[in-house]
Amino acid sequence: MATGYVFHEQLMWHDTGPSADMMPPGRFVEPGRHLESPGSKRRLNNLIQVSGLARHLVPILAEPVTVEDLLRVHTQRHVDDIRVLSERGSGFAGPQAPIGLNSFDIALLSAGTTYAAMRAVLTGRVDNAYALARPPGHHAEPDQAMGNCLFSNIGVAVRRLQHERLLGRAAIVDWDVHHGNGTETVFYSDPSVLTISLHQDNLYPTGRGALADNGKGEGEGYNINIPLPAGSGTGAYEATFDRIVAPALRAYKPDLVIVASGFDASGFDPLGRMMLNSECFRRLAARMVALAAETSKGRLMMTHEGGYSEGYVPFCGHAVIETLANHRTEVVDPLTDHIDEWAGQDLQPHQAAVIDAAEGLLAGLRQRLASAA
Repeated sequence: MATGYVFHEQLMWHDTGPSADMMPPGRFVEPGRHLESPGSKRRLNNLIQVSGLARHLVPILAEPVTVEDLLRVHTQRHVDDIRVLSERGSGFAGPQAPIGLNSFDIALLSAGTTYAAMRAVLTGRVDNAYALARPPGHHAEPDQAMGNCLFSNIGVAVRRLQHERLLGRAAIVDWDVHHGNGTETVFYSDPSVLTISLHQDNLYPTGRGALADNGKGEGEGYNINIPLPAGSGTGAYEATFDRIVAPALRAYKPDLVIVASGFDASGFDPLGRMMLNSECFRRLAARMVALAAETSKGRLMMTHEGGYSEGYVPFCGHAVIETLANHRTEVVDPLTDHIDEWAGQDLQPHQAAVIDAAEGLLAGLRQRLASAA
């Protein structure tokens, strides 16, 4: 397997300010470090180098996307707001979306890492690819930044590739612990993109990601949400992939499979309440490799989203990239066995009930695909 890898040091220079976790400093909030800091991403890249995995990856250079690329997804007002705040050097572009000096240019580069990885896969330069993007993108709405996301990295990359006629149909699987609301909005009426989000039920943003939100107009049936209960572990996630993600991708047969790869469903993440370990992420990645081989001629790319445990994210990301490259290094996750021992890792009845309900959405997808054939 030829696996592409996109990383740029300047992505680590996006400054989210002196927040205490996610809280702006105030009279009773002592300044600290924002959770969306470079630490987890830089440590993942460092582990890739130290383990020797980098020698088995194809480096891909990223260039910034253009404002024209942004405007296929975002409004002019939204683009202008982020540019102005970036030039000012501080502020919030939307709910929980801090901006620092040069964040506008860095966000263009972040979307460019996602685009470069997708393009390398679609042109056959590599079989699959991982983009270590920052800032993330799956919460960014067409007219508003939110949840640490300034622009829709996936949305901008997909629309540019469709404009260039390199991509027809895409399927996006979002395993970040938070709902991929921005990605959903961008493609909600578009049958050329199947969107699937596995997330902790009503965590962030609240009020989004319900089972009933299934697309509209021409896109009806092409958006699938699986809002798993808090406390879901490996059993719930693997059942969701086997019973919903796999049959959906087999029915849809995309030209490219895209994973919004957040690692905040890990058992040590401060912003999620799920229980995954690096070995579960490895198994989920192996499922995605196999599904891409079945459905999209092996074309698979992943782009980094959330994950806020500086110590643990690197092991999850490393396991996933090892799987993409079909190469196992000597890296041993010191916590994976401990997480496996936690109570409730098996599929629980209340989790199975959600999966049962989501499984019912597959009939609508198949019906829409049959009508379009």
